[in-house]
Amino acid sequence: MDFFRQLLANRILIAPVAAWLAAQVLKTIIHAIVNKGIDWSRLVGDGGMPSGHSATVSATAAMCALRCGADSPVFAVSVILAIITCHDAMNSRQEIGKQAAVLNKLIKDMLEGGDPETVLEEFVGHTPFQVAAGVLLGILVACAIHYLS
Repeated sequence: MDFFRQLLANRILIAPVAAWLAAQVLKTIIHAIVNKGIDWSRLVGDGGMPSGHSATVSATAAMCALRCGADSPVFAVSVILAIITCHDAMNSRQEIGKQAAVLNKLIKDMLEGGDPETVLEEFVGHTPFQVAAGVLLGILVACAIHYLS
């Protein structure tokens, strides 16, 4: 029982989970407004505004700085992992989405509509603005949890 109490009290764990959840809810709302209809898969989906990955790793790094200090090894590791994750979200995953769109068009053209099982996910990457919004959201959530609790 003590383990679960400690787990639920761990702000370095709670902040990124809360930031991810906030990003996914915002992403779903923004997608619904832009596309004039709700798509519940956005609650757990990749891609979109803001970046859930960026919010999660930024909240982790921010909370590590707030709880352990900016000179701590845990903060240093969390920042490096956040940089790698944000870079990957903007670059590698963005390119994967573009390639998926091209392949889906080829499949559709070649197979006259294609098999729904062969359709690739296109909505996987982020623009720099989406990543920046995720980073800001993650930092704000971490600060809120740290200073308000």
